[in-house]
Amino acid sequence: MNDQNLIPNNQRTPKERRDNARKAGIASGKARKEKADLRKMCQMVLEMDIKGKDGTMKSGAEAITLAQLQKALKGDAKAYEVLRDTAGQKPVEKVEQVNIDLEYDASVEYVKDLMARRDDG
Repeated sequence: MNDQNLIPNNQRTPKERRDNARKAGIASGKARKEKADLRKMCQMVLEMDIKGKDGTMKSGAEAITLAQLQKALKGDAKAYEVLRDTAGQKPVEKVEQVNIDLEYDASVEYVKDLMARRDDG
């Protein structure tokens, strides 16, 4: 990216800022609509009836789950994780908290001084 070609907003005219905000709003609306359409399509796929190789009817969710199961049984660890997590058996992720002793120095005094001046003003 060439930052030299960028013009900060504070150097633009109000009309330019308004036009750019309008363009951004239109693009945001388009992106939201595309995401909503994708969600609807995925929901339809999960709910639609699919005829299996054996002739039985299954919902899209059932067919996808069975396909994931087949992959997991063949050793696909990611497919197993998806099944496990979807079933609500995702293990709790532990986060280790580390306490670090910071040396007390002049910078702490400087910050305190800044805070005091801010509170006084």
